[in-house]
Parts: sequence; C-alpha cells; structure tokens
Amino acid sequence: MSTFVASVFIGTSVDGFIARQDGDIDWLNEHGEKAGDTGYDAFLAGVDTIVLGRATFEKLLSFGPAAWTYGDRHVAVLSTTLPDDADPRVTVHRSMDALTETLTARGARHVYADGGQVVQSFLRAGLVGRITLTTVPVLIGTGIPLFGALVSDLSLTHESTQVLGGGLVQTVYTIER
Repeated sequence: MSTFVASVFIGTSVDGFIARQDGDIDWLNEHGEKAGDTGYDAFLAGVDTIVLGRATFEKLLSFGPAAWTYGDRHVAVLSTTLPDDADPRVTVHRSMDALTETLTARGARHVYADGGQVVQSFLRAGLVGRITLTTVPVLIGTGIPLFGALVSDLSLTHESTQVLGGGLVQTVYTIER
C-alpha cells in the first residue's frame, strides 16, 4: 500500500486536450500568460516528489534551464524508452509498479503527477486524491487527451471553481474513495 497521495495540476483546452498531437502547447502558453496567479507556486511548495512522463519531461527540457522549477525535489520519469542516465536530476522508472515501490520506499508524501499518460496511470492505480484542472478558452480540435480509459467510474467531489484572467477557469476536485 502506498504512503503517498498524488495530485494533478494541469491545463486543458475546452475540448479536453493537454497538447496538440505533436506535443505543441503554444495555445496553452499564449492563453496561460493572461491567467495571473494560478496557485501553481503554492501547490508546488507542498509537493515533495514530481512524476513526469517522457514526453512531458522532454517538452520541459525544450524550454531551457529556467523552466526547471523543481529545485531539489525528487523527480521521477515514467518511461520505457528514456535512457536511465538521461539527466542526473531524474530517476527513470520503467513501470508503474517499480515507480510506486520506489516512491513508497523513499517516503514520498505528496506527489505531483504530470503528463497525460502519467495522469491516466495514476488514476487507474487509484493514487490520485486531487485534481486541479485549469480550462483554457480555446478549442484545438484534436490532440493528446488528458483522460483515458478507466477500470470503473471515478466519482469526483467539487471543491472550488474560480475564473482567472483571460477567461481561464480553474476547478478543483477531490476523488471520492
């Protein structure tokens, strides 16, 4: 049994995509600048571990060194293709089971799950306790979806909704257990 809870803090288009099919998030960056304080910094301050998917990790690296806002927190990348020595700041895990085992052994308490496949894996494993979803007022038509197939329905409890700058809407849910 894991000793940690995972949270999702992510932006989507109104039609539910986190990126274009090729991974481009230009629409998110363009609109996101208008949002103002999204609460991300406060959220991140309460996180001790970050888990990224390979595509999210590689996208983050493409933004340059200033984009690495994780400080000395433990950062894990869940990937079957990324080399183990891809970056000295991360630990690469090949499976969800291995990742969960490592996070439990490390004493992780609050994990930030980021990236479409990672979020879906954490949801299927029953490890997500809270979802902060910021909806960007744009339809992109196709792309990488945030959510995917589940074993069963997950009931959510609405905590709050606020309108941010630029018409972005942020909603926080907890997952009922």
